[in-house]
Amino acid sequence: MATQSYAQKISEATVMVAGIQAHAAALAKRGITAAFTTKMQQDVEACTLLNNEQEALKAKLKSKTDELVKKMDELWLKTAEARKIIKLDIPQTEWKEFGITDKR
Repeated sequence: MATQSYAQKISEATVMVAGIQAHAAALAKRGITAAFTTKMQQDVEACTLLNNEQEALKAKLKSKTDELVKKMDELWLKTAEARKIIKLDIPQTEWKEFGITDKR
């Protein structure tokens, strides 16, 4: 069984609040007061705002991750190029100074 997203849970809670409000008199006998319903509605609104904020941050994270991947690719190409040049021009005994542990 798949877990529900926050948006789905918030939607279900919204529907429940509406149902509670429609049947407030009957449910009051069991302890679901107007204060309970008001607090639940406030919680739904707070969760909606937080969920929207989280989704925006996820999008921003994805964008930053893409940016990092691109920059890391550029860096890796430069590292590979430098490694080749170092191996050609510097004696193998000094490669460790450049972080190169290769045997050849």
